[in-house]
Amino acid sequence: MKPYVLAIDQGTSATKAILVDRERNIVSHGSAPVALSAPRPGWVEQSAEEIWESCGTAVASCLEGHDPRDVAVVGLSTQRESLLLWDRSTGRPLGPMLSWLDRRTAGDLSLEQRSAGDDAGLDAAAMVKEVSGLPLDPMFSAPKARWLLDEYDPDRRRAKAGELCLGTVDSWLLHKLGGDHLIEVGNAARTQLMDVRERAWDKRLTQLFDVPHEVLPTIVSSQGPFPSAKGLGPLPDGIPVTAVLGDSHAALFAHCGWTEGTVKATYGTGSSVMAVASPSARVPQGMCLTVAWDVGEPTWAIEGNIRSTGATLTWLAGVLGLEPDDLADQAAESSEGVVIVPAFSGLGAPWWDDAAVGLISGVTFGTKAEHLARAALESIAFQIEDVLSAVERESAPITKLLVDGGPTANETLMQLQADTSGRTVERPLDRDLSALGAAYLAGLAHGLWSQGDLETLRRTRETHTPQISEAERESRLRHWHDAVNRARHQGGAPA
Repeated sequence: MKPYVLAIDQGTSATKAILVDRERNIVSHGSAPVALSAPRPGWVEQSAEEIWESCGTAVASCLEGHDPRDVAVVGLSTQRESLLLWDRSTGRPLGPMLSWLDRRTAGDLSLEQRSAGDDAGLDAAAMVKEVSGLPLDPMFSAPKARWLLDEYDPDRRRAKAGELCLGTVDSWLLHKLGGDHLIEVGNAARTQLMDVRERAWDKRLTQLFDVPHEVLPTIVSSQGPFPSAKGLGPLPDGIPVTAVLGDSHAALFAHCGWTEGTVKATYGTGSSVMAVASPSARVPQGMCLTVAWDVGEPTWAIEGNIRSTGATLTWLAGVLGLEPDDLADQAAESSEGVVIVPAFSGLGAPWWDDAAVGLISGVTFGTKAEHLARAALESIAFQIEDVLSAVERESAPITKLLVDGGPTANETLMQLQADTSGRTVERPLDRDLSALGAAYLAGLAHGLWSQGDLETLRRTRETHTPQISEAERESRLRHWHDAVNRARHQGGAPA
């Protein structure tokens, strides 16, 4: 027998699967794309059934050439704030899954009132941030929960009767595996309905968003108990699922993020900058407090969420009729003064400004596609640095940044990040860090390795160090922040 760990990483644009051996080496990969739908401006949806089917496809691809009976345990990593509503008895979704990218609730009058500055609104917003650790924003699950219930159960009769289930992606996959209605604590921390310190559904939050407790899943630790795997392609039914993590949390776990001073940035459709912290730590303005994982004892983290990083490259590539990789390869050595502020749906951390608008500035008759491509890459590095600076203002200096995610394969972007931040950037050559983090925790729970084994694992890394002067770095940041200010304060809005 060759005891393998199978890890499934269900992301926004694809589901990936990896097979990890006892020496913690990745021996096989598989993947399957998943579609995003935008039926109206600001609406972003996915099919929950397609997501489930993609898991089987990715697993089948990953296990090709391997004996599925050699898999000892399974771990799951999932996109987080996306939410769906399904019928408990039939298991059928009542509508689409609302993506974490979805902004339809930004037009909710009561949400706007809470954010607009009236006394009751300020109290509500402050309460939400204090209890859940998250700013009042449509990215999180709670506004989506209210929208789904208003649409499919407006009087909440079925929800209160226990006939319906609200759940995030991990909840949905666990339901498909075993029929239970569960949610892993780190994913629950992203719903805006859980008390982040008590790790329990909070009555003040559920009443605020009109979400009956009966429709919510049971919160469990990152090691379960979970139902065993079932219906995953060639994988035999009954293989234990021993780990579930949110994708950004899993990436931090793969970096051994519990060690002091570790700060990681995950680059994907959007980006997450995260570092472990005390639940009593001062949370920087524009940042979140979240549960990273619970493996017997809870671990908390400070996180900054950026809405559009890799998505900016995808958007611009579509406009120019290119593939994203080709766009990045064509980036010029300089943007020649062009700045892209990718506030397609407002700005996330550290600004949390829904009113910000997307902006391209500095365009001249000499501007070419390669200058726009460079500006798109720079927008990613600038946004990451803004979050790092916010964290650093409340903590010790950050001299090293650990990175992961698809866009980090771009050498130009990684050097840009080092130059923009003035920090060393280290990228593990292992790809699929979110899946790897889920595999590490699943194997840890099964006794295949120890936490010490993970800490002493020698991982090959690629390092980028700053190559520009401090004066040039500060000049670039000023130019960027000038553009951000214009994006945030259009039409005479007050600064």
